[in-house]
Amino acid sequence: MKQLRFLLFTFYSFVFMTISCRSNAQTYTIETNLGNIQVKLYDETPLHKANFEKLVAEQLYDSVLFHRIIRGFMIQTGDPTTRPGVNADSIRNALNYTIPAEFVPEYFHKKGALAAARTANPEKRSSSSQFYIVQGRSYTDEELDQVEERLQLQFSEFQRGIYKTIGGTPFLDQNYTVFGEVVKGLDVVDAIAALPTVPGDFPEKDIRILRIVKD
Repeated sequence: MKQLRFLLFTFYSFVFMTISCRSNAQTYTIETNLGNIQVKLYDETPLHKANFEKLVAEQLYDSVLFHRIIRGFMIQTGDPTTRPGVNADSIRNALNYTIPAEFVPEYFHKKGALAAARTANPEKRSSSSQFYIVQGRSYTDEELDQVEERLQLQFSEFQRGIYKTIGGTPFLDQNYTVFGEVVKGLDVVDAIAALPTVPGDFPEKDIRILRIVKD
């Protein structure tokens, strides 16, 4: 059984990396003080892609903190009020908008998924700037069955294979917009997720985006 799990993990890891790297989609490098994370954006989520590109061009993410970290779940960032020396009220006014949800069934919350944070709103509209990267964990068939029943979803065999081996956060599917994925630097995601935190899931040590650059 252990050998079978290892073979399945190896197979899905190969497929996962092949799919992640084969696209010619535009990539961006998120430079942090723990290393770099390269992400690609999906053309099929054009509103989120355009918004992210706009904010990167405006250097809005420079020096922003990773302000919420939950090991085995995700790392969250993108709140420009966490930058040192900023006028928080001015920034909040400038970002006082949300983005319509763009759910694409083939883009799901596998490990490394880049997704938009949001408030609890019925239309599931996304935050103007905050995003998270999934770390997640692996799931059993029984757990995936429960998620399907609760969310009224049906995972494909490929999605099940990824969730059972590579891992992710399947309970977020079709609730938060996935608009990209990590193509390089999952080890940095793991390193950030492993940082000690204080109550509120805020890391004890400041971990910042130094800048995001278009590749």
